[in-house]
Amino acid sequence: MGQHPFDISYVFEYFVRLLPSLRITLYIVGSSILLGLIVGLLVALPQLYRVPVLQRLARIYLSFFRGTPILIQLFLFYYGMPELLKLIHIDISKTSTLFFVILTYSLHSGAYISEVIRGAVTAVDRGQVEAAYAMGMNGYQAFVRIVMTQALAISIPVFANVVLGNLKDTSLAFSLGILEITGKAQTIGTLSQRFAEIYLSLAFLYFIICFVLERLFFRLERRLLRHEHSADAEQRLRRMEGSFFGRMSSAAKLRNKEARL
Repeated sequence: MGQHPFDISYVFEYFVRLLPSLRITLYIVGSSILLGLIVGLLVALPQLYRVPVLQRLARIYLSFFRGTPILIQLFLFYYGMPELLKLIHIDISKTSTLFFVILTYSLHSGAYISEVIRGAVTAVDRGQVEAAYAMGMNGYQAFVRIVMTQALAISIPVFANVVLGNLKDTSLAFSLGILEITGKAQTIGTLSQRFAEIYLSLAFLYFIICFVLERLFFRLERRLLRHEHSADAEQRLRRMEGSFFGRMSSAAKLRNKEARL
């Protein structure tokens, strides 16, 4: 516990002091999600097309990264990879810690993103693809024009959860010495002994970022579903609104409707 009585003014002061470290957090999230998309696609393709050997390797990869804590993965890559590469006379001991952090988060996110891609693609009605072939489209055209557009809309809610989970998991990067917002908060709290104020500021910062991201994903999904049948689109949007922020939006709409009545 802190040695000082709680003072709300420090919450706002620490909130401002944490903002510069937000750049590191967003850099880790953005880089790992971008690389995770590439990894996820490469892992999803062998499963979608049932490539024998690659499909088995993909399942092993998924089992490891989805079945072990990300903190353990961080330690394994940071401490284990240099030792393994020394066996083949490759020295990466001077490599930046941030490299290992982004690599770990990318592979971790890629495991979940691959399942998002696989689930979204298989959810598209096969009859639509056959209809595209009947109209003269080749495999690439059918995938880009029919499958990918619908799969993207289907995947948005789950992909949003992966991004938000990745954002909150970046707090573990402090265990390797990366001063992102959680690491900065820990440092400020240790020096000031005002742990309640600093962690309340940190909670507000995470809350605001998650709120903004969730609303952006919700708007993106609404835009992607604008050409679908109204009943189907409304059903999918209700799933998105099932989250905490979605329920807030629904309550606001209800209040506006009651006011007009």
